Amino acid sequence: MIALKYQFMRENMFRFFRGTSHLFYDDLSKVPDFPGGPVAWISGDAHLENFGSFRADNGQVYFDLNDFDEAILAPITWEVVRLLCSIYVGFESLAIPMDKAEKMARLFVSSYSSTLAAGRAEYIERATADGIVCDFLDRVNKRTRKRMLQKKTTFGKKRVQMLLDRPKHLPLQKETRRALCDHVQAWLRVDENSPYNYTVVDGIFRIAGTSSVGLERYAFVLQSNNDVGPKYLLLDMKEAAPSSLSPFATVQQPHWSCEGERVVLLQKRMQNRFPALLSFTKYRGKSFIMQEMQPTKDNINFTFLKDRYRDMYSVVDSMAILTASSHIRSSGQSGSCTTDALKEFGGREDWQDRTLVYARNYAEQVKTYYESFLADIDQINTASHR
Repeated sequence: MIALKYQFMRENMFRFFRGTSHLFYDDLSKVPDFPGGPVAWISGDAHLENFGSFRADNGQVYFDLNDFDEAILAPITWEVVRLLCSIYVGFESLAIPMDKAEKMARLFVSSYSSTLAAGRAEYIERATADGIVCDFLDRVNKRTRKRMLQKKTTFGKKRVQMLLDRPKHLPLQKETRRALCDHVQAWLRVDENSPYNYTVVDGIFRIAGTSSVGLERYAFVLQSNNDVGPKYLLLDMKEAAPSSLSPFATVQQPHWSCEGERVVLLQKRMQNRFPALLSFTKYRGKSFIMQEMQPTKDNINFTFLKDRYRDMYSVVDSMAILTASSHIRSSGQSGSCTTDALKEFGGREDWQDRTLVYARNYAEQVKTYYESFLADIDQINTASHR
């Protein structure tokens, strides 16, 4: 898994950036004069590819922040500077001119600040979206469970099975698969967020993401026991690890029963609506995040927007509004600042230029790290072939 993760991180500088949030926050925590700002709940790894669409528990499709594995209580500028740096790094990886990256970064700060200053959490669904985000939601909303099942499953002799000829689906040992399926079946019976009228019929090991490669992750086929609801569902079960920010955050954190509870509770606080079946479970000393795998979940690919400036503007503007909204929505809870404190901070300008300068300069540091990483990997590969 480590070798596979490194293989993914070699693809480009942006994917390396995605997989090394611990380096980013380690360096950030050592900057004595970095503007802190109010303490709030942050996703911890806001970047251009951690926004996307999903079908919420109410059946509607939304565009929002969609990764809360690193969520923690910290200064909100930590969230802002991480995303700003992702703009500089991501645009360079796509060979988009620096002047466009600068304009998009400044747009993000402007829209983020004005949303905070207004003090009202916004959300984006098909009815309220416009431009490329609206087109994106319309397109992904047409994807069906049936099509996803056809891509990820096959009909065996007597039951539906997960496909094993996909590169990111790996088989489980018979005893492991049986134990996991039994555990998920027990979870279905007791968890209030689960579809209790379903039976687990198959499970596999699943590889997805970049930072999460190396953690345990599984996918299961669920079959309905009656005619109510879809006949089959796919369930994602992902190990919840401690936040990579936790060694560097100086703010006192609440006590969680497990890391899965932290991720799920904070996701429910920060999103306007959350994905179907979102919950957590404990299995053999580890905690896991449970949620339905969806045909509608998708992320915007900036590769297709590099020559479409107006669409790029619309997407970055939406991301800024949604980031600020997640902070407003979760304000005043378990140690986070009040909405009034966020409004006051949003109306200030003294932190904005310093945050932009740090993000721009740190993108150069990411390039240095990435080049060093490539050199080390090449040296290891050369030595292994001798």
